[in-house]
Amino acid sequence: MNTLLFATGNERKLFEAQLACQDFGIELEQVQLKIDEIQSHDPLAIAKHKAAEAFRQINQPVVVTDTSWNIPALGGFPGGYMKDVTAWFAPEDFISLVKTKTDKRIGFTETITYQDGAQTKLFSETYWGNITSQPRGHGPSIEQVAEFNGYTIAERQNQGRTSHEPKEYVWYQFGEWFSNFVN
Repeated sequence: MNTLLFATGNERKLFEAQLACQDFGIELEQVQLKIDEIQSHDPLAIAKHKAAEAFRQINQPVVVTDTSWNIPALGGFPGGYMKDVTAWFAPEDFISLVKTKTDKRIGFTETITYQDGAQTKLFSETYWGNITSQPRGHGPSIEQVAEFNGYTIAERQNQGRTSHEPKEYVWYQFGEWFSNFVN
């Protein structure tokens, strides 16, 4: 079993990552760090900065994840700013924003970044769904209205599941790479 530090305070992200990585014999050990995330429209810049800062703090190989959201009908809003927006918006606020729009799509780009003393390696994937007309499930506001494959993220989490199957998720790509990298 290969162990790697995963800098996150988000239990949902930890659960998703562990599910995908277990197929490759990778054990993710959670470490919670205070990382001042940069604000940017470029999700890869945010992810790289976050990984570099995590490595600087612990001086050990580390993996981080960052999620950037995109509502095309709102010009790509909220982008990398979702963490703050979710704290301000109730689920109904997201629904109201797209109520008169014909395009109700929402996407999130999940970027996983590995950082050690010699390299930075990124894995990024975008997943598309829709904003529901009513909140469903319990959890952060966006997770109650962002629907993928017929369920909101909150509904899936309340069922003990993930929004996507582990083999469909970008963590699986990371797991394949990391298991070859360390062996």
